[in-house]
Amino acid sequence: MTDHAPTPPAAPQFGAERLSVAPMMDWTDRHCRYFHRLMTRRAMLYTEMVTAPAIVHGPKARLLDFSAEEHPVALQLGGSDPAELAAAVRIARDWGYDEINLNCGCPSDRVQSGCFGAVLMERPALVADCVAAMAAESPVPVTVKCRIGVDDQTPEEVLPRFLETVAAAGVRHFVVHARKAWLQGLSPKENRDIPPLDYDLVLRMKVRFPELTICLNGGVTRLDQARGLLAQGLDGVMIGRAAYQEPGQVLIGADALWGEDFAPDPVAVVRAMLPYVEAHLAGGGRLHQITRHMLGLFHGRPGAKGWRQVLSVEGVREGAGPEVLLAALERITAPTLAA
Repeated sequence: MTDHAPTPPAAPQFGAERLSVAPMMDWTDRHCRYFHRLMTRRAMLYTEMVTAPAIVHGPKARLLDFSAEEHPVALQLGGSDPAELAAAVRIARDWGYDEINLNCGCPSDRVQSGCFGAVLMERPALVADCVAAMAAESPVPVTVKCRIGVDDQTPEEVLPRFLETVAAAGVRHFVVHARKAWLQGLSPKENRDIPPLDYDLVLRMKVRFPELTICLNGGVTRLDQARGLLAQGLDGVMIGRAAYQEPGQVLIGADALWGEDFAPDPVAVVRAMLPYVEAHLAGGGRLHQITRHMLGLFHGRPGAKGWRQVLSVEGVREGAGPEVLLAALERITAPTLAA
């Protein structure tokens, strides 16, 4: 049994893809997503990438459980075996995710060795087989996150061919990281910064394939950037590290992109986390498993340094509880203490 009900919220004015928080390994776990959801009701939240073999052979509840409050939430899968991906989707079906996404963009060496992630940009026909098999098992949309190309590929030639081939297999929603991935010579971290961004190419793909939902990922750090890209015709924008490192600045107020004025005060967000923290601790969890995701909430505000210090030092201690969050909050509500 999972601890959530698979009931998504009412449909917003625009699709949830209008703004999404990127899947990030070791970062966007269920605690992070619950925290993010307190700041935005509308943005699509993504799980970390989970490999299809892990779901088929591993601890399913640990990998797939999430809270009902996280909706809308997408499960991102990694893999390149159509039958195995189909089996993973069939298993995940009972969890009630709102979207299933196939990773064709991660440049990690570990991912390459398993023949999935960005290396799949070189195998669009295989990707088409994968998504077709996934869609046959999925009651919700199957989507793809990709790069504009890899290594010596020419993005202007590769990306449209990739989109066309995979769309022919039934995918209608693509999240395009507007950088190449260099599988040889650059680390995953370098692949997030060094290859140049090509927003114009992604915008041209929306013009070329107007029937597809095209979302852009890469280099977007502010809501005004997202608004500008949406105004140019893109269907959505995905934000990664900035949404994690400065969630208060990126996610609070984001629902204005849907014409809504939901924008809670960060202090109220902390207080709303307390029941979740208490439940997690009662189940045998540790405080830092949650608070590590909250360090950047007050970025740029007086007392932010003190907030981070209390959580970083006290939050990792054995037996740490909600009182640590309240003590850290005093550094914000009484910022002179943070000196």
